[in-house]
Amino acid sequence: MIAVMSSTIIDVAVIGAGQAGLAAAHAAHHAGRQPVLLEAGNSPTGSWPRFYDTLTLFSPARYSALPGMDFPGDPDHYPHRDEVVAYLRRYAEHLGADIRIGHRVTRLTPTGKQGFQLDLNSGNAMHARTVVAASGAFGRPYRPALPGLDQFTGTVLHSADYRNPEPFTGQRVIVVGAGNSAVQIAIELATHTRTTLATRDPIRFMTQRPLGRDAHFWLKATGLDTARFARRLLTGGKGTPVFDTGTYRTAIARGKPDRRSLFSSVNSTAVEWTDGTREQVDVILLATGYRPALDYLADTEALDPTGQPRHRDGLSLTHPGLGFVGLEWQRSFASATLRGVGADARHVLSRLAAPMTADTTAAA
Repeated sequence: MIAVMSSTIIDVAVIGAGQAGLAAAHAAHHAGRQPVLLEAGNSPTGSWPRFYDTLTLFSPARYSALPGMDFPGDPDHYPHRDEVVAYLRRYAEHLGADIRIGHRVTRLTPTGKQGFQLDLNSGNAMHARTVVAASGAFGRPYRPALPGLDQFTGTVLHSADYRNPEPFTGQRVIVVGAGNSAVQIAIELATHTRTTLATRDPIRFMTQRPLGRDAHFWLKATGLDTARFARRLLTGGKGTPVFDTGTYRTAIARGKPDRRSLFSSVNSTAVEWTDGTREQVDVILLATGYRPALDYLADTEALDPTGQPRHRDGLSLTHPGLGFVGLEWQRSFASATLRGVGADARHVLSRLAAPMTADTTAAA
């Protein structure tokens, strides 16, 4: 049974207090709104503390900041995971928003003119006139259904569970994936064990610093960042390109790791490659990305049959007053990144329905 916490209606409920939620709260404040952030975890840092130890951003600090606060350090350095975690904590402190830690939203229910009811894991409920779903594009690890993988008796893990290479020393490892994280992890593992990077298609590298400027400078300067055709141009329909200074290509060319086409099948202890050969394997690591964590919308029409939100530029096509921030390719190449969520949040908050009354304050 759900107990209602208060009859007062929240102005803007933001689900998630990671980078997307913090950007949404900043945009709400600047729009004269009163946001309340509901964070399932124990800190306003999103998924960042759970990423692997050596994760390095592929955008420099000058392009890795949220609105209103520069990323510290040399603007041209590429921040590591722990720098991002520390930055998000400082940002949340300076934001001064009402952030409620340990508040997991389990269900969102439209309530007509009153907006939405948000059921919480505590058994309580809140009501909000408008809602921003900012639980991020990195909340639900995607594990593809590879032939025979469920029969494999070795170790299968997602990159979300990977921290460092030491536990895999001396084992035969296959990393599945062709994105930035897959390449970074495979190269790191190759210093400790024999590692193969298995991909459906050849890796699509993008030069990190063409003409001496970071690729993100050119994406922004040319307008390609937000062009409607950018996704097709940058991905070719085959995944996001891997930013590289030449180091990654050199390592793979030297076979550290080697790159092969994705295996055709798996049995209890081995994989079968496309040339028909079989090989004993200890570990299959899936660096296959994430899907939005939007289970609380499952009972609404806000999601399509695949679980993806029905939206245009972050505004729900089915529920007025519901918006999204932090989705991959929501409006631009950078939408799911630190530098992209701010612009998307401003767009969404400027278009969400205004409060119905001016004298309502956030729920206590």
